[in-house]
Amino acid sequence: MAVKERIAQLRELMEKNGIDVYMVPTADFHNSEYVGEHFKARAFMSGFTGSAGTLVVTKDFAGLWTDGRYFLQGEKQLEGTGIELQKMREPGVPTIAEFITENTPENGVLGFDGRVVTFGEGKNLATRLKRKNATVKYEVDLVDEIWTDRPSLSEAPAFYLNLERAGESVASKLERVRKEMSEVGANIHVITTLDDIGWLLNIRGMDVDFFPLLLSYAVVYEDKVDLYVDERKLSDEIKKHLAENNVNIKPYNNVYEDVKKFSGNDVVLVDPDCLNYAVFNNIPKEITLVERRNPTILMKAIKNEVELQHTIKAHVKDGIAHTKFIYWLKQLVKQGISEQEDELSASDKLVEFRKEQGGFICPSFAPICGHAENGAIVHYSSSKETSIPLRTGTFFLTDTGAHYEEGSTDITRTTAMGEVSDRLKRDYTRVLQCHLRLSRLKFMEGVSGANVDLFARAPLWYDYENFNHGTGHGVGYLGNIHEGPQGIHWGIYRASEPFKHGMTMTNEPGLYISGSHGIRLENELIIRNTVKNEYGQFLEFEVMTFVPWDLEAIDVSILTSEDKYELNNYHKKVFEVLAPHFEGEELEWLKQATREV
Repeated sequence: MAVKERIAQLRELMEKNGIDVYMVPTADFHNSEYVGEHFKARAFMSGFTGSAGTLVVTKDFAGLWTDGRYFLQGEKQLEGTGIELQKMREPGVPTIAEFITENTPENGVLGFDGRVVTFGEGKNLATRLKRKNATVKYEVDLVDEIWTDRPSLSEAPAFYLNLERAGESVASKLERVRKEMSEVGANIHVITTLDDIGWLLNIRGMDVDFFPLLLSYAVVYEDKVDLYVDERKLSDEIKKHLAENNVNIKPYNNVYEDVKKFSGNDVVLVDPDCLNYAVFNNIPKEITLVERRNPTILMKAIKNEVELQHTIKAHVKDGIAHTKFIYWLKQLVKQGISEQEDELSASDKLVEFRKEQGGFICPSFAPICGHAENGAIVHYSSSKETSIPLRTGTFFLTDTGAHYEEGSTDITRTTAMGEVSDRLKRDYTRVLQCHLRLSRLKFMEGVSGANVDLFARAPLWYDYENFNHGTGHGVGYLGNIHEGPQGIHWGIYRASEPFKHGMTMTNEPGLYISGSHGIRLENELIIRNTVKNEYGQFLEFEVMTFVPWDLEAIDVSILTSEDKYELNNYHKKVFEVLAPHFEGEELEWLKQATREV
């Protein structure tokens, strides 16, 4: 069935259900960053396969909103579908909420599947539409009626993290969560985000693209937990561990009916940015809601020492794989790049190197592999339509990561494909200076990413240059690769969370020259307590990524003595960690790649 036919069928169903505007986001029931095959409703309806986008359909218009990563792909995939590409954040393009508000008629109806829209987003739309006496119909999954061969929900088995891997028992975590519930007067806490549930109950799964997470909901009471999950995914061992902590197994979809049974005396803790709109609306109106951040978000962000040591082991494996990949790229240049080598083939080669490492689970996000001018697209997604052949004289940016049994990684390297111009070397070196400046920073307790970002960007700001993305984000432990609440970005509210011992962060400054090249240099860091004295507690960063910087891309003449010291120390550590895993020509190359400057 062609996209035009699907849109026509959707309009028929909209008319049948009294709906004027229908929204199809890219989401699952748990507000996950990536979704499994069953949840790719927007891709099915529109033919657009990018990882981010929202389809909005009215009686006489269909539009697909997506961000700059996917403008080119969107134009090609939407051609001939009757769906108009809406380029988000471009001048003159309304936001989704603005468009829906403007195009829903007086006394009209907006429809969507409330399970794939957050409480906060749905509430915002409902509030806007009240001005027009319009309403929201959220219990309608019209796409499901059209998608007759829709993939079933994942049936992949779950796995359990024992104490040796998790570092903290389920009982201890539940005790901490219940303490915070008590402090805000709540006796029930509803959790729908998969990484929070996975952390709390020490379980993982393979139900979401790129994330080892288990489709589930959890309702935490004062004396028990109800876990809503497909029981077939749970081994007897997992059931035993859950039962020991008074965790009851219930059918996955029963949560929507069970929350209706909360009594008038209950006080329910919910996170409006995480809870889906359908669960929220099924909670009786007379129930007192405490709206605040899930307690688990900060708890899981502060890693225990077991998690940190496992993550370092994962980074050693990833360092071996990525360094072998860079060696492979350099050999391509040396021997002559064949016409068959392009962004996609190189991306596949990097996955091959990772698979050679024991305990590899899967990539931790969709790879960003941008060569030459494509590297200037900040979160470029290479496809058959956009992939370009590798060539010399420019940069190849690879932002990738992996989940291993020990933990998760996120790394970006920008590789010089042969000799590059002085301008490219200057740009690379400035970004490296930003990176090194942040890595060596020491700061006091209470400082946040909004504060330290000023130091990180300074080398570029001195040249009146900048990059329009965060300098860093938190990283999950066998969970979401983008994890809050901490971040590094001046002027962004979510980056105001104070840094704490045990948090993990990325350090990834960049510079992007449209139509020419892009540079991003990313390591992962652990935030560690250091000296405590009469002035208070100081903290610093510990680097846990072990992959050389590209000395062929550096203009040594503009490095400061501090930069050189930091660079040489880092390369000394990289060689110590990686050398035992290399031999022959690869080892000789590694010695040169980590030599002192």
